[in-house]
Amino acid sequence: MWRLRRAAVACEVCQSLVKHSSGIKGSLPLQKLHLVSRSIYHSRHPTLKLQRPQLRTSFQQFSSLTNLPLRKPKLSPIKYGYQPRRNFWPARLAARLLKLRYLILGSAVGGGYTAKKTFDQWKDLIPDLSDYKWIVPDIVWEIDEYIDFEKIRKALPNSEDLAKLTPDFDKIVESISLLKDFFTTGSPGETAFRATDHGSESDKHYKKVSDKEKIDQLQEELLHTQLKYQRILERLEKENKELRKLVLQKDDKGIHHRKLKKSLIDMYSEVLDVLSDYDASYNTQDHLPRVVVVGDQSAGKTSVLEMIAQARIFPRGSGEMMTRSPVKVTLSEGPHHVALFKDSSREFDLTKEEDLAALRHEIELRMRKNVKEGCTVSPETISLNVKGPGLQRMVLVDLPGVINTVTSGMAPDTKETIFSISKAYMQNPNAIILCIQDGSVDAERSIVTDLVSQMDPHGRRTIFVLTKVDLAEKNVASPSRIQQIIEGKLFPMKALGYFAVVTGKGNSSESIEAIKEYEEEFFQNSKLLKTSMLKAHQVTTRNLSLAVSDCFWKMVRESVEQQADSFKATRFNLETEWKNNYPRLRELDRNELFEKAKNEILDEVISLSQVTPKHWEEILQQSLWERVSTHVIENIYLPAAQTMNSGTFNTTVDIKLKQWTDKQLPNKAVEVAWETLQEEFSRFMTEPKGKEHDDIFDKLKEAVKEESIKRHKWNDFAEDSLRVIQHNALEDRSISDKQQWDAAIYFMEEALQARLQDTENAIENMIGPDWKKRWLYWQNRSQEQCVHNETKNELEKMLKCNEEHPAYLASDEITTVRKNLESRGVEVDPSLIKDTWHQVYRRHFLKTALNHCNLCRRGFYYYQRHFVDSELECNDVVLFWRIQRMLAITANTLRQQLTNTEVRRLEKNVKEVLEDFAEDGEKKVKLLTGKRVQLAEDLKKVREIQEKLDAFIEALHQEK
Repeated sequence: MWRLRRAAVACEVCQSLVKHSSGIKGSLPLQKLHLVSRSIYHSRHPTLKLQRPQLRTSFQQFSSLTNLPLRKPKLSPIKYGYQPRRNFWPARLAARLLKLRYLILGSAVGGGYTAKKTFDQWKDLIPDLSDYKWIVPDIVWEIDEYIDFEKIRKALPNSEDLAKLTPDFDKIVESISLLKDFFTTGSPGETAFRATDHGSESDKHYKKVSDKEKIDQLQEELLHTQLKYQRILERLEKENKELRKLVLQKDDKGIHHRKLKKSLIDMYSEVLDVLSDYDASYNTQDHLPRVVVVGDQSAGKTSVLEMIAQARIFPRGSGEMMTRSPVKVTLSEGPHHVALFKDSSREFDLTKEEDLAALRHEIELRMRKNVKEGCTVSPETISLNVKGPGLQRMVLVDLPGVINTVTSGMAPDTKETIFSISKAYMQNPNAIILCIQDGSVDAERSIVTDLVSQMDPHGRRTIFVLTKVDLAEKNVASPSRIQQIIEGKLFPMKALGYFAVVTGKGNSSESIEAIKEYEEEFFQNSKLLKTSMLKAHQVTTRNLSLAVSDCFWKMVRESVEQQADSFKATRFNLETEWKNNYPRLRELDRNELFEKAKNEILDEVISLSQVTPKHWEEILQQSLWERVSTHVIENIYLPAAQTMNSGTFNTTVDIKLKQWTDKQLPNKAVEVAWETLQEEFSRFMTEPKGKEHDDIFDKLKEAVKEESIKRHKWNDFAEDSLRVIQHNALEDRSISDKQQWDAAIYFMEEALQARLQDTENAIENMIGPDWKKRWLYWQNRSQEQCVHNETKNELEKMLKCNEEHPAYLASDEITTVRKNLESRGVEVDPSLIKDTWHQVYRRHFLKTALNHCNLCRRGFYYYQRHFVDSELECNDVVLFWRIQRMLAITANTLRQQLTNTEVRRLEKNVKEVLEDFAEDGEKKVKLLTGKRVQLAEDLKKVREIQEKLDAFIEALHQEK
């Protein structure tokens, strides 16, 4: 309506102008009139081509500014009368400039919004490179300390000066718009109409496309886009890897050194390693998250792990059980693709086939070592760290495959053991269960799904993975069955997510890159994606690893602080118990106690070198005489004393001494010395140290002593040198002074007295108690003892008749004694008579020798004259002097060997034994036991766990 009113007003203006122009020659040109007036009043003018009013309406209808409120035009007041040279081109130019302003404003707003949205989408697609900040040298972050940016900023020109140098964009836009008006053949309205008509035609054409084809096209584009971005990510990872190598090479050359902080996943893995050794005796269980990989045997668990780790690191076998113990794999990001064990410093380069083979062999050896005799699997965990560019940070535990039947060669309890190991890991409420199912076999044959559904019935921490999808697609008649498996409709278990992967063509020599390419190519052409049975984010091991890593870290952030609080409570309980039970003792764990015991043992070994030479020689001489006295008396002295003259006595003695020295004496002396060293060592090890003595070390000291003595061997050349010394000592018969003579007599008396006492005891045991003991202690003789007593009395009568009787009874003498006893009613056997005679004659001979020894006390004078013109012969005294001197010289020689050589060798053996025990954890646990030790061990481990957890939580908050 307002347009009609405006046209009417314009017509009135034109009419008034015509009426008042009678005095002017020529008519007013139509171009000078109002635009609307020209379009109405002069519509039939032959030379005028004006725009239709509808076009202006159509332009407003399809403009991007149609929602803006339209304002009524304000007409200028009309002045009647002639107005010379009136022109409307400024109004037209202003109207067009106003249109151009709205167009530019709308385009700027719409374009800015579209650009921002596109930028946000690309920003989300770009990977998070915050973890790679360590690649940039620290000097970049500290550059402001070396360069004065404020000084540089002041030196630069200000914004006003720069603005003067820039062109005037407003004038440029105005000029362009004017040129556009002059050169365009059609109006903006026509252009808008053409665009609208073209858009309507494309909409009609688009609607003709069926919905199914549209969905297929969108899915194919989505898959191609995902694969495209995945290739971009892989290319960026390779570039990052090369950049890291360059940075590390520069660091190795000394260009820039810095301390690399321990990664977050490495800190978390250390906490799990400590927890694996902790005995939770205070109801504090390990509930920290880890990814537990379970599945049936040969379902592809190991292959999935290798794809996630991007290396063929596990032993492989066709149908054979290869995973015999749990393997904890800690994946972390690093510049080089390497692997190393927790207890070893060797790094295996996973880019080299030789190192990969060595790593697989080492894992297999460790598994077989963990498996005890008679078993097939072991619950002991092997800890392995794998680092490399692009690896998702997480901790996975590969468990032995679940079996249905125990085959030949397996232990009978193998199936139950595997179930118990799997349940022990899955019962952790924060453990993520990665359930691996073989897609190439019937789902009804699966065992692991029932086990997983028992441990996680609601599926809140289970991720289901279908492997060998390429074989499943070929073999399964109905592809919808795979969809049912992925959606969890064929199993009683529920899961947090479902994934389908391809782990190769079944060839163990395939590389990880080849498997990735094959997997990507398969899913790109697979009907499972094209028919929407699987979604794009549910396929490939790459998506699986990303999903598992996200779930893992989400679980870690939700549970780690709760675990830290529980260990704080445990620590408080343990510290309170220690203060109540051991208030005056330091908290020494098993290793610290072992070090303390080690120092005490070494101090005691050193104390052996402080034993005086006199003490060594005394105990050596005494011990050696105790060892050889029986041989000297029985085999040398007694046979020689039975001879009738001194020449025969000396000859017999020399022969027997030579034989003894060549064969037995050096060996006996070395044995005595070694036993003496053991006794002294044991005495120092076991004697109490007063109040400072700690009986907790007794078992350890005894074990160290026994092992050291077992390893110690005397020098082989000692016997040869000792034989020469002993032979020379026994050859010497010269007694230089009266003191040595008296010492020899004293030594002889002691030896004979000891033998006489032994003989008296033997006779008493043979004949029973005498009359005093029978009366005082009410003891009686047995029938055999009575027979021995009668025989003894009969033999003593014979000796009284002939005191120089020889050592052996003649047969007629035996008969005489037997008949005399039979006449008194005593029946005896000839052998009983001989046994009784041996003890009776031995006592008689020893008493005679002691009497002769007393006579020889004054015989040194005759000895110096070689017993010339004397009836006294003291050759037995000379024999005992030779024996005594040989003992003294042997003791001195052995003492020198002990102090100079053997004590040091024993100390070396003790150190070796202690070092071996220090490396043997089982040995220390066995030898250092008790409540005090266990309490200190628990305290140490709980504190270590708490400290590591606190450090991990702090690093986790910093990463956020």
